[in-house]
Amino acid sequence: MNLLITTLVTFLTIYSYLLIIRVLLTWFPSINWYNQPFSALSQITDPYLNLFRSIIPTLGGMDFSPILAFLALNLAGDLLRSLTTLPFVQGL
Repeated sequence: MNLLITTLVTFLTIYSYLLIIRVLLTWFPSINWYNQPFSALSQITDPYLNLFRSIIPTLGGMDFSPILAFLALNLAGDLLRSLTTLPFVQGL
């Protein structure tokens, strides 16, 4: 069980880095999101970001949904990390 939780935490960390790259690349309007590797990055990150874009609308041309997306990822990672300290999980 501990290996599963560690793997999930690692996945969330890598996914957070991908989101950071995606958000930073939006600052460059000349990027063609239909070319590789940008297309792959968009296909990986946009479904998750679209969940939050439906909650938080774009305000003044600024997309604030990544803030909520990062908050949710960090919360999930912290929750999983706290599970590893529980006695019944350590014994598995």
